[in-house]
Amino acid sequence: MENFTPLTATFGGLLIGLATVALMLLHGRIAGISGIVSGLLFGAPGDRAWRLSFALGLLLAPLLYSALAGRAPRFELEANFPLLIAGGLLVGFGTRLGSGCTSGHGVCGLARLSPRSLVSVLLFMTAGMVTVAVLRFALGA
Repeated sequence: MENFTPLTATFGGLLIGLATVALMLLHGRIAGISGIVSGLLFGAPGDRAWRLSFALGLLLAPLLYSALAGRAPRFELEANFPLLIAGGLLVGFGTRLGSGCTSGHGVCGLARLSPRSLVSVLLFMTAGMVTVAVLRFALGA
């Protein structure tokens, strides 16, 4: 964990918590990114404004951080393009299969003490750990 920064991690966690609480209090909605984006693309036209605002906030936040910090966050990507496409498709499939994503189940669902979210989080965390173990240790990637 050579890049761990407690201050920015704490601030980021607080912002995520505030955003999820605000979305629940103001709109009665769960801040699950897959559901928000899906509704933006395929939902009712009258339900798209808040979804678009939320998605734009996710896209613009790194730019705001860069402007305030005076530098962009360091980012290294060690995967090639076909692997990124395959990973994205598998994540999309997994969010449909699990009826939600890490933000919906992990952040919002666990906070609401949802048993379904607990099972989902345990399953996708286990799958992630097994995948890393297989790729790094068994295949030497």
